[in-house]
Amino acid sequence: MNWLDWLNEFFTAPDHRSGPDAIVHRVLEHLLFSGEALLYAALLAVPLGLLIGYTGRGVTVVTAFAGATRALPTLGLVTLAVLLIGVGETAVLIALVALAAPPLLVAAVEGVRGTDPDVRDAARGIGLTHPQVLWQVCLPAASPTLLAGLRTATVQVIATATVAAYVGLGGLGRYVIDGLATRRFSSTVGGALLVVLLAVAAQAVFALLSRFALPSGVRAQARAR
Repeated sequence: MNWLDWLNEFFTAPDHRSGPDAIVHRVLEHLLFSGEALLYAALLAVPLGLLIGYTGRGVTVVTAFAGATRALPTLGLVTLAVLLIGVGETAVLIALVALAAPPLLVAAVEGVRGTDPDVRDAARGIGLTHPQVLWQVCLPAASPTLLAGLRTATVQVIATATVAAYVGLGGLGRYVIDGLATRRFSSTVGGALLVVLLAVAAQAVFALLSRFALPSGVRAQARAR
C-alpha cells in the first residue's frame, strides 16, 4: 500500500468524520493546545522583551538564553514535567511555552532596539514619559519584528504540539502516536499531513497579517530595514 492509499483510507474512515476521533475535533484540540501555549508565552516573553529592549540591559543574557533553549528536546521537557507534576495538560503546556517564549522574547528585544534613536529622543523632547515612548513609539515600530517572532513561535508550536499525545491528551498527535502503536500507518501519515497543512496555513495567515494588518508606514519601515 502506498501513501496515496493510506491517505484515502485515513480521510474516508467513518470514525474520522464524526465522534471524538473526528478530524475536525482533533484539529480543534491541536489549535487549543497551541493557542494556549502561545498566549502564556506571549504574556511572559513580550513585556519582558520590550523592557529589556528599551533599557538595553540584559540583551546578551537574552541572546544566550534563546540560543540555549533551541537545544532543549521538547519531548524530554514533557517527560520531566510529567515526573515533577504528573500527567496532564500542564506538563505539555510547560514544554510548549518553553519552546514558544524564546523567539517572542528575542523579537521583542530586537524590535524595540531597532527603533530610530532620533525618533525616541524627539518623543522624549516633546514631553513623553519613558512608558509612553515605549508603548506609543517603540511598540508600533517593533510590530513587524514582533509579528515575525510570533509567526516563528506559532509554526514551531503547531509542529510540536503532537507531543500532547505522549501523555494521553488529544490533538493531531493522537493519529500519529496511535497509528505507530497499532501499525495503522494510514493514521500516522494522515495525522502528519494535517500537522504540515496546519503549519502552512499559519504561515499564510501571518503573511496576510504582515501585508494588510500593519500600517503602511510600519510596513515601509520594515522593508527599508
